[in-house]
Amino acid sequence: MPGSLVPRTRRVIVTTALTLSVTGALSACGAGGAGWSGGAELPPDPKVGNASAAAPAADTTAALPPSKPTGMKIDAAGVDAKRMVDLTVDVATGELGVPDADTAADDPGWWTGGATPGERGVSVLVAHFDTRHGPALMKDVKKIGLGDLIEVPREDGRTARFRIREIEDVDKKDFPTEKVYGETPRPELRLLTCGGGIKDGHRTNNVIFYADLVA
Repeated sequence: MPGSLVPRTRRVIVTTALTLSVTGALSACGAGGAGWSGGAELPPDPKVGNASAAAPAADTTAALPPSKPTGMKIDAAGVDAKRMVDLTVDVATGELGVPDADTAADDPGWWTGGATPGERGVSVLVAHFDTRHGPALMKDVKKIGLGDLIEVPREDGRTARFRIREIEDVDKKDFPTEKVYGETPRPELRLLTCGGGIKDGHRTNNVIFYADLVA
């Protein structure tokens, strides 16, 4: 049903099943072909690398009630999206869906099986680095660093603000499913995009930002 939220008990069941049976990686994310439309030149490989801050501080930020995300802002990378796409996992392939490369390359997506941003638990967002049409929303992903904020406006008019404490750049075959989707007792965010070189029309890596609610 449009606009409805998955009950928390159902989300826990779905999350548990996900960590046990599917990869959750973004296999469909990437340039999507031998070349871009319009003859544009491919950008450099987004080699982001890994970085980690200290363990998260004691949980002092109160969780927000459930409310669907409506956009995403990351000042460090010039991201200011005004829309959010609902995403699901394909149980047949184990792949997390991504925003449509033809119509939503500059829109982030939210995994509807997880928490809403700011709610207790893990909220997972996805955005393209590039598509066959050229640079996409996360084209300046390399500018994002530890301590930067990811802001997520919500339908209830509030904005959930998350501070990045870890960045992981991993081969898709080594995707850390449990670490990304596993249940947590605090409000946390995972932002996923693609990185690495292009193989068979898709980026080889996933770049994962781990962030904690701070306001």
